[in-house]
Parts: sequence; C-alpha cells; structure tokens
Amino acid sequence: MKAIVVTDQSAGTAGMMVAERPDPEAASNDVVVEVHASGFTPGELTWPGTWTDRLGRDRTPSIPGHELAGVVSALGYGTRGLTVGQRVFGLADWTRDGTLAEYVAVEARNLAPLPGDVDFTIGASLPVSGLTAWQGLFVHGRLQVGQAVLAHGAAGGVGSMVTQLAREAGAYVIGTGRAADRQAALDLGAQEFVDLDNDSLEDVGGVDLVFDVIGGDVGTRSARLVRPGGTLVTIAGPPEAGPAAGLAVDFVVEADRAQLGEIVQRVRDGRLRPNIGNTASLDLAVAAFNPTERVRGRTIIRVRA
Repeated sequence: MKAIVVTDQSAGTAGMMVAERPDPEAASNDVVVEVHASGFTPGELTWPGTWTDRLGRDRTPSIPGHELAGVVSALGYGTRGLTVGQRVFGLADWTRDGTLAEYVAVEARNLAPLPGDVDFTIGASLPVSGLTAWQGLFVHGRLQVGQAVLAHGAAGGVGSMVTQLAREAGAYVIGTGRAADRQAALDLGAQEFVDLDNDSLEDVGGVDLVFDVIGGDVGTRSARLVRPGGTLVTIAGPPEAGPAAGLAVDFVVEADRAQLGEIVQRVRDGRLRPNIGNTASLDLAVAAFNPTERVRGRTIIRVRA
C-alpha cells in the first residue's frame, strides 16, 4: 500500500516521504480500515511512540497520523461491535503505524460509527481536537453552566472546539490568540478575546477553568487567574505552576467511542463546526504539511477521492 513514512526525528515534517509499505493485518480485537481521510498533528513527530514501540524498540520507517475516517475492510479474531463495510472514524494507537496510508489496523474500541451524512474529511478532522476539548472541559475540568472559561488558541484546532463546546455548555468564554484570530474566535462563540501580543492577559480577571494549549509563561500567568476551586487544564506538558487554590491537570487525549458519538452528533446538528483549512491528496501530503504560508485550520489528507 501507499503511505507517508518518517525515518529521521530531527527532520520534522520535511523528513516525510511517500513510500510503499506492507498492508497491515488485523490482530485480535482489531479492524483494518480502508482509509478515506486522515488527520495529522505535527507535534506527534516529537512523541516517543512515533519512533519506538511499547517496549522502546525502534520501529522506523513508521507511518504517522492518528486520526482517520474510512470503511472497515477486515476484522481480527474476536472483534465485536463493528462490521465489514461499516463507515467509521476515530483514533489509531500512538505506538503503531498510523493513518497517513491507504489502510491501517486499529483497535475496534478506538472507533465509532460515522453517520452517512458526514463526509470522511470532516470525520477525520474531529477525533484529536474534538476528544481533547471534550475531555479537558467535561472530564478533567468538570465544567458547569455559568462558569468562566479562558480558552487559549481559541481559533486553532483544539481551541476552536473548546470555544464552541464550552459556549454550548453555558459557559462564558474568553478566547485568546493572535490579533488576526480575533474575529474567528468571536464567530465561534467567544464573548471576549485577548490578543496575547498586545493585550494584558491579567485584565481577564478570575476564571473557573483555563484550557491551556501553549504552556510556558502563558500557562504560568494563566494559573494565577484560576479562582479558588477552579482548574487549569493543559495539553502543553506538566505546568510550571498550578493555581494557588485549585487543580492543575496535564492530560493526553484518549479514544472514547461514546464521546466521539456526542461530538459527531453536534456536527450533524450544526452545533459544532469543524476547523478545516486545507485538504490534499496522499501524494501531495508532504507539501501540504510544509506550507510556505500560514494555513488557518486543520490540514486533512484525502487518501481516497
């Protein structure tokens, strides 16, 4: 099969190449999915699981990408809950070959049915950003109606989902980002916007929940804004400082079929807008992931037309 592979961690996205790889086989409780669309997060090229297996052994050349939408083409021994020919979307395992390929083997429990009225491109854009936002807000952040949320990167891949889900849940949302992102964040539902280059973050005042995707000094300053009993949720690594009278939670997104179902239903209802900025074919994926200009929104690879 045709796939995108990486062999050199120091090369980043520039080290990607198109290559022929063996078709995957379904282990117990796996399915093989014929990939129609795939998402990719550049940060995964810094994750150990991209380069080594669960025992720490080198597994290059490896296939990156962990978001997919496609059609089940084979079942492993003992696999239940999915059928051959079924449309699915979800997350591939972090330490196995990923989704920038014509086929991928995935644990069945990591996938959810993709409704027939949702395009594969949209399905592939949802798992990482949607699940990260959902778990940060509702599982780790325990968001309640009427609370104030500070959403960093409010117009970005994860931040746009955080902004929309928090607003729908009845929160007061304060988005942050670059000046050029102001209108996009407000259109997504943020009631206020902070330009991190020109505005004072401290003018926000107290909030109940900070969703941090930046870390560093911004994360430290944000922790001071958390009200007693509030939470700083971050995907930027362990925070340097937590809230004085609240919780700090650093987490890694996990696959969850029920949560994927909640997210895709909101897309179908028009309550949640995917943040897709560009699409490209598998043959043009390397160029798409090394753009000469900034692309707003996710880049999704259409593996099959």
